Amino acid sequence: MEKLGLKQFSSILTYGFFIMVFTHTLTHTFQNIHTALFPVLKKEFSLGYYELGLIAAIPPLCQTILSIPAGMFSDRLGTKKMILFSQILSCAGSIIAGFTQNPWMLIAAVSLLYLNTTFYHPASYSYVTKTFTPKDRSKALGFLGGGGTLGMAIGPLSISILMGFFAFQWRQIYLFWFIPLLIGLLLVLRIKSDPIESPKLQVKDVTPPGETKTVMSRSMLFFFMFNAVKTLGTTMAAGFLSIYLVQSQGWSIEAAALVISASNLMGIFAAPLGGVFADKVGEKKWTVLTTAICAISFGIAFLMPQAIAFTAFYLGYGFFNLMSMASNSSLTAKLSPPRQRGLGFALYFLPGSIMGVIAPIVSAFIASSYGLLPIFFVATVVLMISVPVLQLGVKID
Repeated sequence: MEKLGLKQFSSILTYGFFIMVFTHTLTHTFQNIHTALFPVLKKEFSLGYYELGLIAAIPPLCQTILSIPAGMFSDRLGTKKMILFSQILSCAGSIIAGFTQNPWMLIAAVSLLYLNTTFYHPASYSYVTKTFTPKDRSKALGFLGGGGTLGMAIGPLSISILMGFFAFQWRQIYLFWFIPLLIGLLLVLRIKSDPIESPKLQVKDVTPPGETKTVMSRSMLFFFMFNAVKTLGTTMAAGFLSIYLVQSQGWSIEAAALVISASNLMGIFAAPLGGVFADKVGEKKWTVLTTAICAISFGIAFLMPQAIAFTAFYLGYGFFNLMSMASNSSLTAKLSPPRQRGLGFALYFLPGSIMGVIAPIVSAFIASSYGLLPIFFVATVVLMISVPVLQLGVKID
Protein backbone atom coordinates (compact mmCIF):
# COMPACT_ATOMS: atom_id res chain seq x y z
CA MET A 1 0.00 0.00 0.00
CA GLU A 2 1.25 3.45 -0.88
CA LYS A 3 2.07 5.52 2.17
CA LEU A 4 1.15 9.18 2.42
CA GLY A 5 4.56 10.72 3.13
CA LEU A 6 5.26 14.01 4.87
CA LYS A 7 6.08 15.72 1.57
CA GLN A 8 2.82 14.54 -0.03
CA PHE A 9 0.81 15.51 3.05
CA SER A 10 2.32 19.00 3.25
CA SER A 11 1.59 19.54 -0.44
CA ILE A 12 -2.14 19.10 0.09
CA LEU A 13 -2.37 20.92 3.45
CA THR A 14 -3.19 24.42 2.25
CA TYR A 15 -5.22 27.03 4.13
CA GLY A 16 -8.17 26.66 1.75
CA PHE A 17 -8.17 22.86 2.07
CA PHE A 18 -7.95 23.08 5.88
CA ILE A 19 -10.98 25.39 5.92
CA MET A 20 -12.90 23.00 3.66
CA VAL A 21 -12.27 20.13 6.09
CA PHE A 22 -13.11 22.27 9.14
CA THR A 23 -16.33 23.68 7.71
CA HIS A 24 -17.30 20.22 6.45
CA THR A 25 -17.11 19.06 10.05
CA LEU A 26 -19.38 21.90 11.19
CA THR A 27 -21.78 21.32 8.31
CA HIS A 28 -22.44 17.71 9.34
CA THR A 29 -22.60 18.31 13.08
CA PHE A 30 -26.38 18.67 12.95
CA GLN A 31 -27.14 15.80 10.58
CA ASN A 32 -27.83 13.20 13.28
CA ILE A 33 -28.76 15.38 16.25
CA HIS A 34 -32.53 15.60 15.68
CA THR A 35 -32.91 11.86 14.94
CA ALA A 36 -30.81 10.97 18.00
CA LEU A 37 -33.22 13.16 19.99
CA PHE A 38 -36.31 11.36 18.68
CA PRO A 39 -37.03 9.60 22.01
CA VAL A 40 -37.02 12.99 23.79
CA LEU A 41 -39.02 14.74 21.05
CA LYS A 42 -41.58 11.91 20.92
CA LYS A 43 -42.25 12.32 24.63
CA GLU A 44 -42.16 16.14 24.83
CA PHE A 45 -44.44 16.78 21.82
CA SER A 46 -46.52 13.55 22.12
CA LEU A 47 -45.58 12.41 18.61
CA GLY A 48 -46.32 9.14 16.82
CA TYR A 49 -44.13 7.31 14.32
CA TYR A 50 -45.65 9.10 11.34
CA GLU A 51 -45.06 12.52 12.92
CA LEU A 52 -41.44 11.56 13.59
CA GLY A 53 -41.21 10.40 9.98
CA LEU A 54 -42.36 13.83 8.82
CA ILE A 55 -39.75 15.57 10.97
CA ALA A 56 -37.13 13.35 9.33
CA ALA A 57 -38.56 13.71 5.80
CA ILE A 58 -39.38 17.41 5.33
CA PRO A 59 -35.81 18.79 5.61
CA PRO A 60 -34.50 16.39 2.90
CA LEU A 61 -37.47 17.42 0.74
CA CYS A 62 -36.19 21.00 0.89
CA GLN A 63 -32.77 19.67 -0.10
CA THR A 64 -34.22 17.79 -3.06
CA ILE A 65 -35.91 20.89 -4.46
CA LEU A 66 -32.76 23.00 -4.30
CA SER A 67 -30.00 20.45 -5.01
CA ILE A 68 -29.65 21.07 -8.75
CA PRO A 69 -29.87 24.90 -8.45
CA ALA A 70 -27.21 24.72 -5.71
CA GLY A 71 -24.82 22.93 -8.06
CA MET A 72 -25.49 25.37 -10.90
CA PHE A 73 -25.00 28.37 -8.60
CA SER A 74 -21.69 26.89 -7.45
CA ASP A 75 -20.47 26.66 -11.05
CA ARG A 76 -21.63 30.19 -11.89
CA LEU A 77 -21.07 32.21 -8.72
CA GLY A 78 -17.98 30.49 -7.35
CA THR A 79 -17.35 28.20 -4.43
CA LYS A 80 -16.48 30.82 -1.80
CA LYS A 81 -19.77 32.70 -2.12
CA MET A 82 -21.81 29.52 -1.90
CA ILE A 83 -19.92 28.26 1.16
CA LEU A 84 -20.45 31.61 2.89
CA PHE A 85 -24.17 31.40 2.12
CA SER A 86 -24.32 27.86 3.50
CA GLN A 87 -22.66 28.96 6.75
CA ILE A 88 -25.20 31.76 7.19
CA LEU A 89 -28.02 29.22 6.79
CA SER A 90 -26.52 26.97 9.47
CA CYS A 91 -26.14 29.87 11.92
CA ALA A 92 -29.80 30.81 11.43
CA GLY A 93 -30.92 27.20 11.82
CA SER A 94 -29.06 26.68 15.09
CA ILE A 95 -30.61 29.83 16.60
CA ILE A 96 -34.16 28.86 15.59
CA ALA A 97 -33.68 25.30 16.90
CA GLY A 98 -32.43 26.69 20.20
CA PHE A 99 -35.71 28.56 20.74
CA THR A 100 -38.09 25.92 19.34
CA GLN A 101 -41.58 25.95 20.85
CA ASN A 102 -43.32 23.35 18.66
CA PRO A 103 -42.52 20.66 16.08
CA TRP A 104 -43.03 23.05 13.15
CA MET A 105 -40.35 25.41 14.45
CA LEU A 106 -38.01 22.45 14.77
CA ILE A 107 -38.78 21.35 11.21
CA ALA A 108 -38.01 24.87 9.96
CA ALA A 109 -34.73 24.95 11.87
CA VAL A 110 -33.60 21.52 10.74
CA SER A 111 -34.59 22.39 7.17
CA LEU A 112 -32.23 25.37 7.25
CA LEU A 113 -29.47 23.17 8.67
CA TYR A 114 -30.04 20.63 5.89
CA LEU A 115 -30.10 23.35 3.22
CA ASN A 116 -26.73 24.38 4.57
CA THR A 117 -25.35 21.05 3.36
CA THR A 118 -27.19 21.37 0.03
CA PHE A 119 -25.37 24.57 -0.85
CA TYR A 120 -22.14 23.56 0.85
CA HIS A 121 -21.41 20.19 -0.77
CA PRO A 122 -21.23 21.08 -4.48
CA ALA A 123 -19.09 24.13 -3.70
CA SER A 124 -16.65 22.45 -1.30
CA TYR A 125 -16.18 19.26 -3.32
CA SER A 126 -15.76 21.30 -6.48
CA TYR A 127 -13.14 23.42 -4.67
CA VAL A 128 -11.16 20.34 -3.62
CA THR A 129 -11.33 18.48 -6.95
CA LYS A 130 -10.17 21.61 -8.79
CA THR A 131 -7.33 22.13 -6.31
CA PHE A 132 -5.77 18.67 -6.64
CA THR A 133 -4.60 16.56 -9.55
CA PRO A 134 -6.34 13.22 -10.24
CA LYS A 135 -3.34 11.47 -8.64
CA ASP A 136 -3.95 13.11 -5.23
CA ARG A 137 -7.70 13.57 -5.56
CA SER A 138 -8.86 10.44 -3.71
CA LYS A 139 -6.49 11.18 -0.81
CA ALA A 140 -7.70 14.78 -0.55
CA LEU A 141 -11.35 13.73 -0.81
CA GLY A 142 -10.68 11.14 1.89
CA PHE A 143 -9.52 13.85 4.28
CA LEU A 144 -12.49 16.02 3.31
CA GLY A 145 -14.85 13.12 3.91
CA GLY A 146 -13.16 12.45 7.24
CA GLY A 147 -14.02 15.99 8.30
CA GLY A 148 -17.67 15.37 7.44
CA THR A 149 -17.85 12.10 9.36
CA LEU A 150 -16.20 13.79 12.34
CA GLY A 151 -19.09 16.24 12.28
CA MET A 152 -21.65 13.43 12.08
CA ALA A 153 -19.94 11.88 15.10
CA ILE A 154 -19.56 14.88 17.37
CA GLY A 155 -23.20 15.92 16.91
CA PRO A 156 -24.64 12.87 18.75
CA LEU A 157 -21.54 12.81 20.98
CA SER A 158 -22.38 16.34 22.12
CA ILE A 159 -25.79 14.99 23.21
CA SER A 160 -24.11 12.32 25.35
CA ILE A 161 -21.68 14.80 26.93
CA LEU A 162 -23.81 17.93 27.27
CA MET A 163 -27.01 16.17 28.40
CA GLY A 164 -25.31 13.36 30.31
CA PHE A 165 -22.64 15.34 32.21
CA PHE A 166 -23.64 19.01 32.07
CA ALA A 167 -27.44 18.68 32.32
CA PHE A 168 -28.06 20.61 29.11
CA GLN A 169 -31.55 20.61 27.65
CA TRP A 170 -31.82 19.55 24.02
CA ARG A 171 -32.44 23.13 22.80
CA GLN A 172 -29.23 24.30 24.45
CA ILE A 173 -27.25 21.81 22.38
CA TYR A 174 -28.22 23.68 19.20
CA LEU A 175 -27.28 27.01 20.78
CA PHE A 176 -23.95 25.56 21.91
CA TRP A 177 -22.93 25.02 18.27
CA PHE A 178 -23.69 28.57 17.13
CA ILE A 179 -20.26 29.96 18.13
CA PRO A 180 -18.23 27.33 16.20
CA LEU A 181 -20.46 27.98 13.17
CA LEU A 182 -19.78 31.71 13.43
CA ILE A 183 -16.02 31.06 13.63
CA GLY A 184 -16.25 28.89 10.52
CA LEU A 185 -18.01 31.68 8.64
CA LEU A 186 -15.26 34.15 9.54
CA LEU A 187 -12.54 31.71 8.45
CA VAL A 188 -14.18 31.24 5.05
CA LEU A 189 -14.05 35.00 4.54
CA ARG A 190 -10.24 34.79 4.62
CA ILE A 191 -10.07 32.46 1.62
CA LYS A 192 -8.57 34.68 -1.07
CA SER A 193 -9.97 33.17 -4.27
CA ASP A 194 -11.58 30.16 -5.90
CA PRO A 195 -9.18 27.53 -7.29
CA ILE A 196 -8.71 27.17 -11.04
CA GLU A 197 -8.11 23.70 -12.42
CA SER A 198 -4.81 23.30 -14.27
CA PRO A 199 -5.37 24.10 -17.96
CA LYS A 200 -5.15 21.25 -20.43
CA LEU A 201 -3.51 21.40 -23.84
CA GLN A 202 -5.72 23.17 -26.34
CA VAL A 203 -6.48 20.15 -28.50
CA LYS A 204 -9.91 19.60 -29.96
CA ASP A 205 -12.12 17.18 -28.02
CA VAL A 206 -9.36 16.19 -25.59
CA THR A 207 -10.71 14.86 -22.31
CA PRO A 208 -8.53 13.94 -19.31
CA PRO A 209 -7.99 10.16 -19.10
CA GLY A 210 -10.77 8.39 -17.20
CA GLU A 211 -13.02 11.45 -17.19
CA THR A 212 -16.09 12.28 -19.25
CA LYS A 213 -17.16 15.06 -21.60
CA THR A 214 -20.67 15.47 -20.21
CA VAL A 215 -22.24 15.03 -16.81
CA MET A 216 -25.36 13.37 -18.30
CA SER A 217 -23.91 9.99 -19.25
CA ARG A 218 -25.16 6.41 -18.92
CA SER A 219 -22.63 5.68 -16.20
CA MET A 220 -23.65 8.78 -14.24
CA LEU A 221 -27.28 7.64 -14.44
CA PHE A 222 -26.41 4.23 -12.99
CA PHE A 223 -24.16 5.84 -10.40
CA PHE A 224 -27.12 8.04 -9.48
CA MET A 225 -29.26 4.89 -9.12
CA PHE A 226 -26.59 3.18 -6.99
CA ASN A 227 -26.44 6.14 -4.62
CA ALA A 228 -30.23 6.30 -4.45
CA VAL A 229 -30.62 2.61 -3.54
CA LYS A 230 -27.75 2.63 -1.04
CA THR A 231 -28.94 5.84 0.60
CA LEU A 232 -32.46 4.42 0.89
CA GLY A 233 -31.06 1.59 2.99
CA THR A 234 -28.83 3.71 5.20
CA THR A 235 -31.47 6.41 5.74
CA MET A 236 -34.22 3.92 6.59
CA ALA A 237 -32.04 2.70 9.42
CA ALA A 238 -30.63 6.02 10.61
CA GLY A 239 -33.94 7.71 11.32
CA PHE A 240 -35.27 5.07 13.70
CA LEU A 241 -32.10 3.55 15.16
CA SER A 242 -32.05 5.69 18.29
CA ILE A 243 -35.69 5.09 19.13
CA TYR A 244 -35.25 1.33 18.46
CA LEU A 245 -32.32 1.10 20.86
CA VAL A 246 -34.06 3.16 23.56
CA GLN A 247 -37.62 1.86 23.24
CA SER A 248 -37.09 -1.78 22.20
CA GLN A 249 -33.68 -2.61 23.63
CA GLY A 250 -33.84 -0.56 26.82
CA TRP A 251 -30.77 1.59 26.16
CA SER A 252 -30.43 5.12 27.54
CA ILE A 253 -30.52 7.95 25.02
CA GLU A 254 -26.92 8.84 25.97
CA ALA A 255 -25.77 5.26 25.21
CA ALA A 256 -27.64 5.18 21.90
CA ALA A 257 -26.18 8.54 20.89
CA LEU A 258 -22.71 7.32 21.86
CA VAL A 259 -22.91 4.27 19.54
CA ILE A 260 -24.21 6.40 16.67
CA SER A 261 -21.41 8.87 17.33
CA ALA A 262 -18.74 6.15 17.49
CA SER A 263 -19.90 4.73 14.17
CA ASN A 264 -19.32 8.09 12.51
CA LEU A 265 -16.21 8.95 14.52
CA MET A 266 -14.33 6.13 12.83
CA GLY A 267 -14.58 8.13 9.63
CA ILE A 268 -11.65 10.24 10.83
CA PHE A 269 -9.48 7.23 9.99
CA ALA A 270 -11.70 5.24 7.63
CA ALA A 271 -12.33 7.99 5.06
CA PRO A 272 -8.66 8.98 4.48
CA LEU A 273 -7.57 5.31 4.60
CA GLY A 274 -10.28 4.46 2.09
CA GLY A 275 -8.93 7.17 -0.20
CA VAL A 276 -5.48 5.55 -0.18
CA PHE A 277 -6.92 2.09 -0.91
CA ALA A 278 -9.14 3.50 -3.67
CA ASP A 279 -6.06 4.92 -5.39
CA LYS A 280 -4.41 1.48 -5.34
CA VAL A 281 -7.37 -0.82 -6.00
CA GLY A 282 -9.46 1.46 -8.21
CA GLU A 283 -12.42 3.61 -7.19
CA LYS A 284 -15.15 1.34 -8.57
CA LYS A 285 -13.73 -1.95 -7.25
CA TRP A 286 -13.16 -0.42 -3.82
CA THR A 287 -16.69 0.98 -3.65
CA VAL A 288 -18.23 -2.39 -4.64
CA LEU A 289 -16.15 -4.25 -2.05
CA THR A 290 -16.77 -1.90 0.87
CA THR A 291 -20.50 -1.58 0.14
CA ALA A 292 -20.92 -5.37 0.14
CA ILE A 293 -19.04 -5.76 3.42
CA CYS A 294 -20.92 -2.94 5.15
CA ALA A 295 -24.29 -4.43 4.09
CA ILE A 296 -23.38 -7.86 5.49
CA SER A 297 -22.08 -6.39 8.75
CA PHE A 298 -25.22 -4.27 9.11
CA GLY A 299 -27.55 -7.26 8.72
CA ILE A 300 -25.59 -9.38 11.20
CA ALA A 301 -25.69 -6.59 13.80
CA PHE A 302 -29.47 -6.81 14.13
CA LEU A 303 -29.32 -10.58 14.58
CA MET A 304 -27.13 -10.14 17.66
CA PRO A 305 -29.08 -10.16 20.96
CA GLN A 306 -26.19 -8.90 23.09
CA ALA A 307 -25.41 -5.17 23.16
CA ILE A 308 -21.65 -5.73 22.78
CA ALA A 309 -22.02 -7.95 19.71
CA PHE A 310 -24.52 -5.56 18.17
CA THR A 311 -22.17 -2.64 18.75
CA ALA A 312 -19.19 -4.47 17.21
CA PHE A 313 -21.00 -5.36 13.97
CA TYR A 314 -22.73 -1.98 13.75
CA LEU A 315 -19.37 -0.24 14.07
CA GLY A 316 -18.07 -2.56 11.35
CA TYR A 317 -20.91 -1.43 9.11
CA GLY A 318 -20.07 2.19 9.81
CA PHE A 319 -16.34 1.67 9.22
CA PHE A 320 -16.68 0.06 5.78
CA ASN A 321 -19.45 2.44 4.75
CA LEU A 322 -17.16 5.39 5.49
CA MET A 323 -14.21 3.77 3.72
CA SER A 324 -16.10 4.20 0.44
CA MET A 325 -16.62 7.95 0.81
CA ALA A 326 -13.47 9.03 -1.04
CA SER A 327 -13.95 6.53 -3.87
CA ASN A 328 -17.56 7.67 -4.31
CA SER A 329 -16.45 11.29 -4.55
CA SER A 330 -13.60 10.43 -6.91
CA LEU A 331 -16.01 8.52 -9.17
CA THR A 332 -18.22 11.60 -9.24
CA ALA A 333 -15.27 13.76 -10.29
CA LYS A 334 -14.42 11.30 -13.09
CA LEU A 335 -18.02 11.26 -14.30
CA SER A 336 -18.23 15.09 -14.31
CA PRO A 337 -16.31 17.40 -16.68
CA PRO A 338 -14.47 20.27 -14.90
CA ARG A 339 -16.86 22.93 -16.20
CA GLN A 340 -19.81 21.02 -14.66
CA ARG A 341 -18.11 19.77 -11.50
CA GLY A 342 -20.47 21.63 -9.17
CA LEU A 343 -23.50 20.21 -10.99
CA GLY A 344 -21.92 16.76 -10.91
CA PHE A 345 -21.57 16.83 -7.14
CA ALA A 346 -25.08 18.20 -6.80
CA LEU A 347 -26.29 15.11 -8.69
CA TYR A 348 -24.10 12.94 -6.45
CA PHE A 349 -25.76 14.28 -3.28
CA LEU A 350 -29.27 14.49 -4.77
CA PRO A 351 -30.16 10.81 -4.10
CA GLY A 352 -29.49 11.39 -0.42
CA SER A 353 -32.00 14.22 -0.43
CA ILE A 354 -34.63 12.27 -2.36
CA MET A 355 -34.28 9.16 -0.24
CA GLY A 356 -34.20 11.33 2.86
CA VAL A 357 -37.81 12.15 2.02
CA ILE A 358 -38.93 8.63 1.10
CA ALA A 359 -37.02 6.51 3.63
CA PRO A 360 -38.49 7.96 6.88
CA ILE A 361 -42.04 7.53 5.56
CA VAL A 362 -41.32 3.92 4.56
CA SER A 363 -39.73 3.26 7.95
CA ALA A 364 -42.67 4.87 9.76
CA PHE A 365 -45.09 2.64 7.84
CA ILE A 366 -43.09 -0.50 8.67
CA ALA A 367 -42.79 0.52 12.33
CA SER A 368 -46.53 1.20 12.66
CA SER A 369 -47.53 -2.00 10.86
CA TYR A 370 -44.91 -4.56 11.84
CA GLY A 371 -42.71 -3.05 14.55
CA LEU A 372 -39.28 -1.44 14.60
CA LEU A 373 -36.98 -4.42 13.98
CA PRO A 374 -38.22 -5.25 10.43
CA ILE A 375 -37.05 -1.78 9.31
CA PHE A 376 -33.45 -2.88 9.64
CA PHE A 377 -33.88 -6.19 7.82
CA VAL A 378 -35.52 -4.43 4.89
CA ALA A 379 -32.69 -1.90 4.92
CA THR A 380 -30.15 -4.75 4.73
CA VAL A 381 -31.79 -6.15 1.58
CA VAL A 382 -31.84 -2.69 0.00
CA LEU A 383 -28.13 -2.20 0.74
CA MET A 384 -27.31 -5.52 -0.92
CA ILE A 385 -29.28 -4.59 -4.05
CA SER A 386 -27.12 -1.48 -4.54
CA VAL A 387 -23.97 -3.58 -5.14
CA PRO A 388 -24.92 -5.12 -8.53
CA VAL A 389 -26.32 -1.76 -9.68
CA LEU A 390 -22.85 -0.24 -9.34
CA GLN A 391 -20.93 -3.27 -10.59
CA LEU A 392 -23.01 -3.81 -13.74
CA GLY A 393 -24.11 -0.29 -14.58
CA VAL A 394 -21.15 2.05 -14.07
CA LYS A 395 -18.32 1.89 -16.61
CA ILE A 396 -15.01 3.57 -15.79
CA ASP A 397 -12.14 3.69 -18.27
